[in-house]
This record gives sequence, C-alpha cells and structure tokens, in this order.
Amino acid sequence: MHCVFVQIRCKPGTTYSAADEIAKLEIHSELYSTSGDYDLLMKMYIDEKEDIGRYINEHLLNIEGIDRSLTTLTFSAF
Repeated sequence: MHCVFVQIRCKPGTTYSAADEIAKLEIHSELYSTSGDYDLLMKMYIDEKEDIGRYINEHLLNIEGIDRSLTTLTFSAF
C-alpha cells in the first residue's frame, strides 16, 4: 500500500460539507481540518496496483466544494 497525504482546498463555505462527503466514502485513514493555504489534510492508503493520480481524481476530486488538492507521496518511515 502507498501512504499518501492529500491537502485539500475547498471553495468558501464548503469545507464541512466536503469533509462529510469524504468521511462517507471511507477512503481515508485520517482527516483533519487545517490552517494555512489548504483547509483539509487527509492521510490515505492506496493499493500499489492503483494509479495514484487516477484514484484521487475518480474518488476524491469529484466531491462538491473541492477546489484544489496537493498530493504528497511517501517513500519510507524512519
């Protein structure tokens, strides 16, 4: 499994509804509200057979209110 962090920027006033929709999908292991340039931070595990970009586009970015995302791939734990 690939451990992936996704920062999510929402359109004004849509952060809570977008977070509710993400929670319903059960595709994340952790989901946080954050300060700064992005509104949400999601940690997820994606099967190694999956194309990460396609998976995020098909399962996350079609949620109403999401404006932009920034994906960070991880390689090893220390």
